[in-house]
Amino acid sequence: MHHGVIIIGGGQAGLSVSYCLQRLGIDHIGFEQHQIAHSWRHKRWDSFCLVTPNWQCQLPGFPYSDDDPEGFMGRDAIVEYIERYASHFNPPIQTGVTVQRVRQRDGGGFEVLTSEGSFTADQVVVATGGYHTPKIPRLAERLAPEVWQLHAAEYRNPESLPAGAVLVVGTGQSGCQIAEDLHLAGRQVHLCVGGAPRSPRRYRGKDVVEWLDQMGYYDLAIDDHPQKETVRHKTNHYVTGRDGGHEIDLRHLALQGMGLHGRLTDIQGTRLIFGDDLKQNLDQADAVAESIKRTIDGYIEKNNIEAPVDPPYQSVWEPEVIPSDLDYREANIASVIWCIGYGIDYSWVELPVFDGQGYPGHRRGVTAVPGLYFIGLPWLYTWGSARFSGIARDAEYLAEQIAARAGNSHSRPPQSVNEVAIGS
Repeated sequence: MHHGVIIIGGGQAGLSVSYCLQRLGIDHIGFEQHQIAHSWRHKRWDSFCLVTPNWQCQLPGFPYSDDDPEGFMGRDAIVEYIERYASHFNPPIQTGVTVQRVRQRDGGGFEVLTSEGSFTADQVVVATGGYHTPKIPRLAERLAPEVWQLHAAEYRNPESLPAGAVLVVGTGQSGCQIAEDLHLAGRQVHLCVGGAPRSPRRYRGKDVVEWLDQMGYYDLAIDDHPQKETVRHKTNHYVTGRDGGHEIDLRHLALQGMGLHGRLTDIQGTRLIFGDDLKQNLDQADAVAESIKRTIDGYIEKNNIEAPVDPPYQSVWEPEVIPSDLDYREANIASVIWCIGYGIDYSWVELPVFDGQGYPGHRRGVTAVPGLYFIGLPWLYTWGSARFSGIARDAEYLAEQIAARAGNSHSRPPQSVNEVAIGS
């Protein structure tokens, strides 16, 4: 019941650490509460796909090798990719095991209490990501019982919702993509627009992700980012990989009949009360997209790169007289989808490493408690830390730290993640 390392979580982060430890010959075991790729399988809607090109899928030792590197894998293809990765190296991950508590042992090391009993370990890696508890505000309690409510993690497809209009609250990646999914299915959608930024999809002949990769943005460490640690809590830019990838301009959707509103601030009886910030939020989202384009322009000019010139952005719709409220019964709104993110819950980690918001203090995943590590969090080290593109770098780094602490610092160092290319 004792192991050198216990990994908690069997998603891509936990699997990546297991792969790196296995190559170093370090004894370890992993516990996954559900099954491999559970969140991808059960917490994504049917039309979900990546917003970054497939070539950015770079799990350690298992880079994307299929025939559509410029495409965007859908939900089922993502699950298959992760399953093939696990099958490739057969990690010692036990599924269906819930970790209930992690605490330090007298004399050193850790005790990990699980649904299968108590285990001990010299070191522990927490690889459960940063999206634990779906956020649904107390404001939701004011809606009538007949209004169907769900979080983005529970949404599957338009057909699964009751007949009638749909209110989508939140315009991060999930909110905008779900609103578009419903709109394309012919549903009347009302969208509460928040302050999330948007990104262009393609610009000057390339996918924007390719430009940013070429510019070194994805190698930028958080310590070198202008916003430092605050960037960890910023909302992601909205864009989509659907149908080959395109940007989401909410103004175009408004022209096609989608109802755009400011933030949802109150519910009074059957009236939805909105803030007067719709224009401001749309303008700010556009400003961010244009800023990304200007950065790319500067890079192209500085490096004398030949690239086509795109026409300037033109706003196709402006909010003029937007009502400050809407009666949801009169508007036939039968369901509400809350797309306002997740909270973190590490209450089961009984160790003094958390700040006042419950976020673990760490440097590149290494905490102040010797032998305790985190991986898979947004901006753990770089933009790609919580994505397929950057997890290999983080996993290799933690494996090196674990090996050094275990007295294996003179073992064969990990090979580059690109040194082993695995076929489909």
